[in-house]
Amino acid sequence: MYIEEIASDDPRYKSEGEAKQWRKVKLRAVNNFIKVVSDEPLFEVNREDALKFYNFWRKHIEPGEVGESAGNRDIGNMRVLFASYCKHMGLDQVQNPFAELSFSQRFKRSRPPFTVSWLKEKITASANLAKLNDQARGILLCMIDTGARPSEISNLLPENIHLNADIPHISIMPNIGGSGAREIKPQSSTRKIPLVGLALEATRNNPHGFPKYRDRDNAMSAVLLKWLRVNELQETPDHTVYSIRHSFEDRMKEAGLDDELRRILMGHSINRPKYGSGGELKWRRDELLNIVW
Repeated sequence: MYIEEIASDDPRYKSEGEAKQWRKVKLRAVNNFIKVVSDEPLFEVNREDALKFYNFWRKHIEPGEVGESAGNRDIGNMRVLFASYCKHMGLDQVQNPFAELSFSQRFKRSRPPFTVSWLKEKITASANLAKLNDQARGILLCMIDTGARPSEISNLLPENIHLNADIPHISIMPNIGGSGAREIKPQSSTRKIPLVGLALEATRNNPHGFPKYRDRDNAMSAVLLKWLRVNELQETPDHTVYSIRHSFEDRMKEAGLDDELRRILMGHSINRPKYGSGGELKWRRDELLNIVW
């Protein structure tokens, strides 16, 4: 009822893969609750049951087997399920047994950035790149000089790639309807990024995008991470594909790019009322040229 009726609008603008993942995390929370507590009518779930579920996760979180986010995700989904059902049925006064149950994230691990020398001498060395298929290689190179998230690049549609514009750029934006449907959250992630350096070269080689990995985010990430590990291209064991994005931020900072421009290009929120367009593409392009090697 929750997926097909109560929250049926949620996946409306999601791609098939996004909608599948949305359903998966909802069902995972329910199935985990059933395994840990029991399969019982929703209104018979009480605080004791919720605490049992909370303590199950606590016993896995405290020794470091899993992170706090895993428990918070399941408990949060159960809380939302209970609250949404009550509201749908007009039972607003029912106490939610999962209320106020969560784990504080005392330490959030941040992925370390690759150094510029590592990117130059290891990541983009021709012998290593040759071991990647054409489209995975294009996504990787595009990440280096756009700082975009891997999934933002792999899901670009041909109409999102503007190679013939006065300032070549990509548009990261939601796509509504059809096989190319894609949701973009948060809104700050919607942006235009000029193409320079390796990113311009990669998109020229892939003018229609990267259909092999479109809506296949997990497969694409697995290919790139395996390539890093097999070829010993992780600067440390903590380095991942996302470390390239962190490097982009550092490179902009070290080149003296404006803080607000860095936020725009990274798709981060700006904590003030929005005025203007955030600067013309030419200005963004000229600033980005300062980090190209």
